[in-house]
Amino acid sequence: MEGINPMELLRSNLSRVRIPEPTNRIYKQECCLSFDSPRSEGGLFVDMTTFLAFGKDYVGWNYEKTGNPVYLHIKQTKKLVSEDRPLKKPTLLAIGVDGGFDNNELEYEETHKIVILPSYATLPFPSVELPEKVRLAVDAILMAEGAERKEQVAAWTADKKQISAYAMDLRQIGNVVVPPSGWKCAKCDKRDNLWLNLTDGMILCGRRNWDGTGGNNHAIEYYKETGYPIAVKLGTITSDLDAADVFSYPEDDSVIDPLLAQHLAYLGIDFSSLQKTEMTTAERELDQNTNFDWDRIQESGQDVEPIFGPGYTGLVNLGNSCYMAATMQVVFSTQSFCRRYFMNQSLKMAFETAPADPTVDLNMQLTKLAHGLLSGKYSFPAVEKGETTAPSVKDAKQEGIPPRMFKAVIAASHPEFSTVRQQDALEFFLHFLDQVERSNAVKPELDPSRSFKFGVEERILCSSGKVAYIKRLDYILSLNIPLHEATNKEELEAFNKSKAEKISEGKDVSSDEIVRPRVPLEACLANFAAPEEIPNFYSSALKAKTTAIKTAGLTSFPDYLVLHMRKFVMEAGWVPKKLDVYIDVPDVIDISHMRSKGLQLGEELLPEAAPEGAAESSQPVADEAIVAQLASMGFNQLHCQKAAINTLNAGVEEAMNWLLSHMDDPDIDAPISHGSQSAEISIDQSKVDTLISFGFQEEIARMALKASGGDIEKATDWIFNNPSASASSAMDTNASSNGPSTPVDAGLPDGGGRYRLFGIVSHIGTSTQCGHYVAHILKDGRWVIFNDDKVGASINTPKDMGYLYFFERINS
Repeated sequence: MEGINPMELLRSNLSRVRIPEPTNRIYKQECCLSFDSPRSEGGLFVDMTTFLAFGKDYVGWNYEKTGNPVYLHIKQTKKLVSEDRPLKKPTLLAIGVDGGFDNNELEYEETHKIVILPSYATLPFPSVELPEKVRLAVDAILMAEGAERKEQVAAWTADKKQISAYAMDLRQIGNVVVPPSGWKCAKCDKRDNLWLNLTDGMILCGRRNWDGTGGNNHAIEYYKETGYPIAVKLGTITSDLDAADVFSYPEDDSVIDPLLAQHLAYLGIDFSSLQKTEMTTAERELDQNTNFDWDRIQESGQDVEPIFGPGYTGLVNLGNSCYMAATMQVVFSTQSFCRRYFMNQSLKMAFETAPADPTVDLNMQLTKLAHGLLSGKYSFPAVEKGETTAPSVKDAKQEGIPPRMFKAVIAASHPEFSTVRQQDALEFFLHFLDQVERSNAVKPELDPSRSFKFGVEERILCSSGKVAYIKRLDYILSLNIPLHEATNKEELEAFNKSKAEKISEGKDVSSDEIVRPRVPLEACLANFAAPEEIPNFYSSALKAKTTAIKTAGLTSFPDYLVLHMRKFVMEAGWVPKKLDVYIDVPDVIDISHMRSKGLQLGEELLPEAAPEGAAESSQPVADEAIVAQLASMGFNQLHCQKAAINTLNAGVEEAMNWLLSHMDDPDIDAPISHGSQSAEISIDQSKVDTLISFGFQEEIARMALKASGGDIEKATDWIFNNPSASASSAMDTNASSNGPSTPVDAGLPDGGGRYRLFGIVSHIGTSTQCGHYVAHILKDGRWVIFNDDKVGASINTPKDMGYLYFFERINS
């Protein structure tokens, strides 16, 4: 190639140059494989065939992979701007986008040139000597709105809603009273992404996403059947009705319902008392506490020293994305994720295995995020506007990296996370781990999410002395907070007395006077493992209702234990409340006593069904309360009775799971048998063998095929969606084993029960759908605060104010 004129090189490769069309996604603000930008030292190279962008260290990889030789090089350099320039008036509620608020950023001068690989021959742009096709292509790229900016603007403008044309004259029917919690879809087992139809109070799941996640389309299907037009998303209803997520099916958009309070009141959700309570001292006290939380959790007013270097890179807030930033900082502080996406996988390895568009590949974007956070490449003091040199470390702050491409990929299967609304950090964490597990399904041994996974076993002791075991897998241990276990009861009593006196005198209670309950973490863990009575439990051994005792334990101890503190509760009348409490969390905990022992020698399992030939009078009777609750969700009365009987009246949740697993049973509509059990449904052995070849146990395979009518694909989905049912079957078939290990947790990490606290995600605000999230992480022997793009040495770590606590197992 030496000696060849650059123009001749370009002309010989004109066939590889494309003029972008309006539908093409054009990347020109950020490298697909790194966080390099036009402002980086080497600028950005835009592939003029695919319109993907690459930094100077990565463009050669793209040439090796695709053979695409022609690139538009974009370089931005700082330019001096007069400090007294007039500010532009914003026309869009956004920061740093066209028409939005001025974020006082430095201004840059942009230059362009054409680069031809592999020789990196260059040609200036603009130039009349360039072929017309190249000039048209470059002009189109530069004039087009970048894919990154398009997504940013779309997220900001997505929340602009109109008043629904169907709201003012909405007709409501029926006498349904919606409970404040415990919701499930009336047609499947979905407990999240639930929508309340405002016409008749029917609760149904949302739309199915492209990858099979999300809902099962029951809400929109119900609209098509009935024409009932408007629904509100459960979980978004708070005192701020404007923030509720209301959707109009005929308008196919999120809308405003001006009469939402009235429509909810018809369904038993009365906001009159809530609105009145908002202005009471209790609400004023909550506001004061929120301000105090804000200062304490963010360590406001503290002289926090900024930290720079590998592992100390901040994340730019993309618009209420702090829930994601805080969570990912903790996740990438674990060895499992660090090894998988940083130490053991280079950017080049991830790119070579990525599809043609690496921006939509989770493995690629996780590797990019890991290298961005952990390499230290982007963690350095930023130059402020008007400065020519970097400030001193003490006064410096970093720019951080914007996780736009990662957010776009992770939100593709969960539309809620694609908006700029605040989200629940716990919900995001669980969704993230689910996506990581799916992306590593081909090689599960590489799956870092397994380091968080553990088995939970519930033991039910009947008054007959016989037992039943139910097992499931989980990523988090969700703990109730027993306020009655507070260690400062005398102080609380004195404070409440003083508060009552001040209220009677018409005085306010100042924030520095407020005393909060202090509950030890040990009490929360003990509450999880404590025996719990189950009234009206139908015993298949006694053939009668009795009181059973339920206890819970862990069948395996994960490498990383995540504790979720249930600080948010729903009181009567749908009044959301955040528990105002401190949790005293030690640096080291020992949960060895929480290990479940499994079926013990001498224990006898409760029989699954009545003995053959049992008399009619001895048959179990369905619990009417369970049947009524299931029937109110729209299920057939006979089906509800069968579900209650077959789960020994253990509860609505258990009955629901059974019902959804047996909807396709051929005998589901047959009358309840008072004689011998019906014959086992014939299952095609070849289908059983197919599922066994996937790694499932034979008994679980048979159960899944029976529940799915013999459909292998549905059976596979059933196994993944019913881990507790699968686990229960596995335990029953291995009942003779006395060891704690069972197939439900086979292959999961396990070890001792001593853990060290290393990460905290704290929340500020009245609900998980608003406010702010901050992470504190123990790194290199000291606590560090990660507050979006701000990273510094923590001075007063708020260990007692966490929402999620992350512990690492101590290996002896």
